[in-house]
Amino acid sequence: MPHTRLNPNAIPTTSLQDALSYINARVTSQDYTRFFSLLDDIELIPDAVLRYNAQHDGDNGDNGDNGDNGDNGNGGPNNPYRIFEPGDISETLRTKVTSGLFSGGLGSLTTFFTQSNAGARTGSYLDIYDKDINSDSTAEVQFSVGYANVNGSGSVGNTTKTIAGNRETAALYKQFANILLPPGTDKFTFTGAGSTSDDFYFVVFNRARMREKVDPGNWEIKLHCSGSGPDEIINFNSNLGSGSFDVRLIDDSGATTNVDVNQGGRVFNVVSGSIASGTSEIAITAENQPGGAYGLFYPDLGIILLNRDILDNSASLGETTKANTLHHTPTSSDAFDFNSELLYTAIKSGSYFAARREEEISSTSYFARVKNQDFNFSNNPTFTSASAGTEGGTPSSTGKFTQATFEKDPKVYVTQVGLYNDSNELLAIAKLSQPVLKTFAREAVIKVKLDF
Repeated sequence: MPHTRLNPNAIPTTSLQDALSYINARVTSQDYTRFFSLLDDIELIPDAVLRYNAQHDGDNGDNGDNGDNGDNGNGGPNNPYRIFEPGDISETLRTKVTSGLFSGGLGSLTTFFTQSNAGARTGSYLDIYDKDINSDSTAEVQFSVGYANVNGSGSVGNTTKTIAGNRETAALYKQFANILLPPGTDKFTFTGAGSTSDDFYFVVFNRARMREKVDPGNWEIKLHCSGSGPDEIINFNSNLGSGSFDVRLIDDSGATTNVDVNQGGRVFNVVSGSIASGTSEIAITAENQPGGAYGLFYPDLGIILLNRDILDNSASLGETTKANTLHHTPTSSDAFDFNSELLYTAIKSGSYFAARREEEISSTSYFARVKNQDFNFSNNPTFTSASAGTEGGTPSSTGKFTQATFEKDPKVYVTQVGLYNDSNELLAIAKLSQPVLKTFAREAVIKVKLDF
């Protein structure tokens, strides 16, 4: 079926179905699908007809004064659609970007909350919120903390399973081992410790917060601990006197040239240090830390494991006169010890947790080229006028500009660019920061960048 120009005044107005039936009998199936098939209101018919006629006029050169757009398969100057030509779409670029990890893009938190009845549900892990979940409905989980023990100590149920209980800490240890350790390895080993570890504390970032991964070298957590603190970390922490001190923990990615990669992806050591200066400053390396590294950090999974021995036992630091750095971790054989609260209290009292997330952004650039003959008219009903009189069954003034100065020199403003698929479905809209004037004497190239 050849293209046929539609007379908008001849289209039935009794119902949407009547209007569409009239149109369907007079246009090609492709044009019907493109311009009319998705209409769900009869009031949308006039605009759709106007767009269709603009396409028709361009294809047939009816607007002789406007010229043609060439043999580029894009129709005439009034066609509202253009097909990207070779060279108009750049290759996809991949870049790494970082942003604050916590809700709202914040790079740090200084206040921490958990549910008031959390201990009644579990003693082995706690969800940590940015606001008071007990009174603020906008509070969101930022990360979780907890305690894991390979023997189930600190939770209900003993090693022989002769006493009922889910041995929650053992289940957590096994879960982390399954995710992070290679096949055939059952226990974690902290760098420099010399032996495997039966238990550990953990910090797990919420997936919605970290998205793809945690940015190595861009997180720091402060634990408020009991005692006076080990000598080797005093320079990086606040000595609060004989009763307490703060230990600041970071990862050693900035000093690592040969990154370990295992079942859980990349893994770095957790060490005493600070990123406050903008760069990582390590107090003592994991290899030289008495008792082993403070923990292990898995950025690709958002997991931090903390060495209970070094946090709990002053002797492991080589300082028998120093008090315990966290608290003494109870390890009951058949009782909840709520060890997760020990770590939560240390974080809450420390009042500082900074972290950033890392994402790989794929970008594709589309160059929308607006030539001098393109898009010089508007479908806005105020662009042209129509009188009540008729001539040959059509309004006698159809096509007359409302502004006399537009005659032979129409002016429009480009405010946005829409990207469509082959089925004419709108996929994306790019809005310009300010309108761009378009006339027969002006051309424009609008770069649309999509990030995925």
